[in-house]
Amino acid sequence: MDHDDYLLKKSIFRIGEVSSVDGREVSIRVDQEKNRSHILYRGELLSNVSVGGYVKLIKGFNSLIGKIEKEYIKEDKSTSQSPEYTQPEERFIRFLSVKMLGYFSGDKYHKGIKELPLVGNECILLDAEEYQKIHSFAQEGECTIRLGALMTDERVSIDVSVDRLFASHIGIFGNTGSGKSHTLATLYKNLFQKFGDQKAFQENARFILFDFNGEYSNATNVTPRKKVYDLSTRGDGRDKIQLSSQDIFTPEIFFILASATEKTQQPFIRRALKLYGKAQKAQSPLEYTKGILRNKLKQILKVSNGALADLTLGYLESILDYQDDLRSNLGWQSEQKCFYIRRTQVNSSFYFNNSDWEAGIPEIKHWQAIDSLKEDEDFISWITKFLYIQLIDDVLSNRAQNEHVAPAINKLKSLSKEFSKVFSIPTDKETPSLWEEGKPLAVINMSKVSVSMKKLIPLLLSYKYYQEHKNKKSDVVTSSLNIIIDEAHNILSYDSTRESQDWKDFRLETFEEIIKEGRKFGVFLTIASQRPSDISATIISQLHNYLIHRLINNRDLEMVEKAIAYLDKISIESLPILPAGACVLSGIIADLPLILQVDRLSEEEQPESQTIALTESWLDKSTEEGEQTTEEEGDPTMEDKDHTMAEEDLTTADASSGGLDDLPF
Repeated sequence: MDHDDYLLKKSIFRIGEVSSVDGREVSIRVDQEKNRSHILYRGELLSNVSVGGYVKLIKGFNSLIGKIEKEYIKEDKSTSQSPEYTQPEERFIRFLSVKMLGYFSGDKYHKGIKELPLVGNECILLDAEEYQKIHSFAQEGECTIRLGALMTDERVSIDVSVDRLFASHIGIFGNTGSGKSHTLATLYKNLFQKFGDQKAFQENARFILFDFNGEYSNATNVTPRKKVYDLSTRGDGRDKIQLSSQDIFTPEIFFILASATEKTQQPFIRRALKLYGKAQKAQSPLEYTKGILRNKLKQILKVSNGALADLTLGYLESILDYQDDLRSNLGWQSEQKCFYIRRTQVNSSFYFNNSDWEAGIPEIKHWQAIDSLKEDEDFISWITKFLYIQLIDDVLSNRAQNEHVAPAINKLKSLSKEFSKVFSIPTDKETPSLWEEGKPLAVINMSKVSVSMKKLIPLLLSYKYYQEHKNKKSDVVTSSLNIIIDEAHNILSYDSTRESQDWKDFRLETFEEIIKEGRKFGVFLTIASQRPSDISATIISQLHNYLIHRLINNRDLEMVEKAIAYLDKISIESLPILPAGACVLSGIIADLPLILQVDRLSEEEQPESQTIALTESWLDKSTEEGEQTTEEEGDPTMEDKDHTMAEEDLTTADASSGGLDDLPF
């Protein structure tokens, strides 16, 4: 560009000059001739300054960038004294209030305030190239994916850096129908479209998506490179996720499963797990367990308290799997306060208060049942037996009261019924990977899962795979895990009253640790929610990037405004009126907050979250066909009739008046 072109461009693009500077807020006095809505430059129509637009302030050789937040007018007192010589519009001066955002260094735009302008510095419009640069959120040479286009100018494509977006924690928020699920699907669909065929991507990247409503479980949504687990607690034979016993062999998890109280039940569970661990370290865990049961049976047979003997023997029978009645030949002698063996011979009963009482033990069916005991294939059922063993020991030693501890076991047993429908924990097999070869995305479909299990499944799997990444951390992290939680308020709510405080604390602490420390181990969190105000404030504030759709509730708006320091006043005020599919992009990836229109997916790629068309199911087919016939045939008939009438009028006029030239129009 030669000097004359530069001066011409500068004169056309000039808006005004700085009139005051108050920190980041700068006032611009607009030139009188620049109060038009558009500017014509080299045959191209450009938008003039307006609220929400961007301007460039020239300070020497530096170009500073600001965003227009408001405009106002002031009366020019110098012209008001002689109103007869001025036009009415010349009596008022237009001012712009600009918030400084960044600067150009060479050809590159940088976020942040390097320096502030001075009074008198020129303010000019950005050209198309500069406008595109400040909306380019990637460094030179970085891989990018497209999210959509600027809502105010669809010609400006919004491309973001893959590294800076997906190696971060992402929050997607918006009310129902605002396009939140669509944005989540678009985000990861574009990622898999760009990298899905790469062998290294398939080997080193892992994604797990918790789908509460079955929106992402069809074959084409997001990517075909996925394994879908259709879980159900209704017992209809759906998929199961295999875990190892070590995955849940954590006291805190058992506290949750059993809803254990802190002072009595939690210490009891710790003792039972310690006993189980000791048995597992034995040369033969099953024989070690049988030895424990034999010792407990001997203790029970020597008890002189009938109620206590009956109670503990009942617990022992809960452990033993035996078809016959275990007490068919065993009775209680109330006078002698001891057990005895019933024999077929008259007066040949054996009493366990004799000195040689151990000689009669092999005749008892309980003893025979212990000999035939086998290890359960299901881990929860097997470890429940150790809880009963510990309960027998605690009751016999008067360490714990039955009524205080037994409810925890009953809770675990009742939960294990649902647990076994979605999880499989074999005791003697290696568990397969959650991800199949060439399919780095695992979708956990929980649309047919009970509420209690919907909270438990994401917690167990997130905890398991986060710990795995944490334990294998090396100097250079090469593998990554992205945990994607749709409808995140279901499991990240701070105010939930459906669970115990310990359960809620462990759940929140797990996800808060992931969001605080996960980046170090290559674990990243993406959450989508209708109600950000229901989610823990710690989690919201620790997110790196935000895509915020329409929000109407005041609590949600307040939460977003407090937690996200990147949002400006215009972005906050636009949230309640955003159209479907539009969202505010903000965070460390965006050098400035902007409103973008997310690209629309094809029908087969969209999540199954669309609002149904009620009238299609309310109208009878005959009614619909009749209305369609009327629409298709009615209007053309009227047009033909009107056209015919017009022709008749013209013919009549022509016949009576001698031609069209004689008509009165």
